[in-house]
Amino acid sequence: MRIAMIGQKGIPTKFGGIERHVESLAVRLGSAGHQVTVYTRAWYGRSNPDFSVGVRSVVMPTLRTKNLDAIVHTFVSTLHAIFTRTEVIHYHGVGPSLMSWLPRLLAPRVKVVSTFHCIDRKHQKWGLFARLMLRIGERFACTFPHRTVVVSKTLQSYCDNLYRNRTEYIPNGITEPEAVVEDEGTLERFGLKPNGYLLMVSRLVRHKGAHYLIEAYENLKKRGLVGDLKLVFVGDSAFTDDYVAEIKKMASDDSDIVFTGSLQGAPLDRLFRNSYAFVLPSESEGLPIVILEAMSYGKTVLASDIPENVEVTRTHGVSFRNADVRDLEEKLVFLITNPQLVARKGAGAKEFVIENYHWDDVARAVDGVYRSLRPQTEPAEEPVV
Repeated sequence: MRIAMIGQKGIPTKFGGIERHVESLAVRLGSAGHQVTVYTRAWYGRSNPDFSVGVRSVVMPTLRTKNLDAIVHTFVSTLHAIFTRTEVIHYHGVGPSLMSWLPRLLAPRVKVVSTFHCIDRKHQKWGLFARLMLRIGERFACTFPHRTVVVSKTLQSYCDNLYRNRTEYIPNGITEPEAVVEDEGTLERFGLKPNGYLLMVSRLVRHKGAHYLIEAYENLKKRGLVGDLKLVFVGDSAFTDDYVAEIKKMASDDSDIVFTGSLQGAPLDRLFRNSYAFVLPSESEGLPIVILEAMSYGKTVLASDIPENVEVTRTHGVSFRNADVRDLEEKLVFLITNPQLVARKGAGAKEFVIENYHWDDVARAVDGVYRSLRPQTEPAEEPVV
């Protein structure tokens, strides 16, 4: 089938959970015989007709501003997909799903799928008008597509109850890390030692809660309770330069708080692999890929107790009360003073995510959604295996 992925920033992934989701799916679907076009924003990547087997990246123009970047790119990409004989348009995110009515109107032959990744209107970077449009995008994502996919059971309950729509639950996934990855001195470059730091990997936006973690770490350090553990943030701004400046100012007097910027590939692998534990104090999520990734490295995850996180961390992680710095401090002390438990929980977490959240299984499920949209008179294609 000819499939268009729209809504992501693009491929190859530089940062972003949706981008990682789309790339992981596209590569597997392409290998299975589908022809997958991943639309990419001009500032994020470049066109590549041979990205991988069956996958091409196509750059479309956009307006690179916080409020217009995604929707302009989605509109232009949708028109391009409609007029290039696409069979399935798959929107990723509720913002891009604002355009899900367009192919239903202009090209009834095209099947439309939308993946509801998270409740974006809860993100604090958006103003009132943007939140209103994202709320409308939620309704469109659950109304106009032929199929709506959700990445967590929490989101499935939300959509099914609020919008009276039957959704397909297909979670995010992971790929088991390779046994050995070559790396050129990443730890040394940032002054880190194996098992000597707490790690957070995220876009630096307010709803991810980096400020809570910095405050908790600083409070514990003043009381001598962090030992030699440093605190490392991997990620960068997402139209949130003011917030990045704010948290860097919070940490400006502490050389043990390290900001690496955005990292991918071997450097990121190295930081995951050698961290003591992983922390995600976010206030809003869908089903965070980064938690699954940290667990795939055998790391214990400490995360806020929002339902989307608890789906994964209930048994194989540790939770603290959302936005509660004091409770975050207590749980950090608990992990720091119990290294054997940290190692044991991490090992269990790795087994859990590899068994339940592998990208191969996710791709098979999405392929099943696409095949279910084929007219019964058309010959069936071989499923993803």
